Amino acid sequence: MDEAKIRATFEASIATKQRLLAQCLPSLKRLCDLAVATLRGGGKILLCGNGGSSCDAAHAAGELVGWFEQKQRRAYAAVALGQQVPTLTAIGNDAGYEHVFAREVEAIGRPGDLLVGFTTSGGSKNVVAALRQAKAAGLATAVLCGEQRGAALEFADVAVQVPSANTARIQESHLVCVHVLCAAVEQALGP
Repeated sequence: MDEAKIRATFEASIATKQRLLAQCLPSLKRLCDLAVATLRGGGKILLCGNGGSSCDAAHAAGELVGWFEQKQRRAYAAVALGQQVPTLTAIGNDAGYEHVFAREVEAIGRPGDLLVGFTTSGGSKNVVAALRQAKAAGLATAVLCGEQRGAALEFADVAVQVPSANTARIQESHLVCVHVLCAAVEQALGP
């Protein structure tokens, strides 16, 4: 790859994040406030996504349970769904892949919890099913997605829609949102 292509990739990423900041600050603040209220109220944060978005969900859970910037603080209750391979493959085999996250929400989700779904398209069937299950079970819901109007938005109390249709730019922006969320939780809840 030549330097011009590398530069163009960085510039596209920066431009997407600038649009995200300009357009999504209120929804990202609502997500942060919802996460803080969930944890403050004794609930837990469940997170899910596919592929790279699964990594974003696991990254967020790891930062919340472990630590983000405050190294001397209590652990916060967060679980990335779909990380248990036997559970994932059993549900996928027996009920279909679209049910893998919803079944876990049914098992461990409780009113007072928050489900955060990551889906670049906004239409990942298993993320949508998890959001639907969460709403039916009385959980708060949020989705991080791209600019496309997907079915996930129908079941989200809060939606952070990255203003892009490019998967890589959306995922890069989701990572920034994860870091903002973790910092907000640490700032609000402290040690």
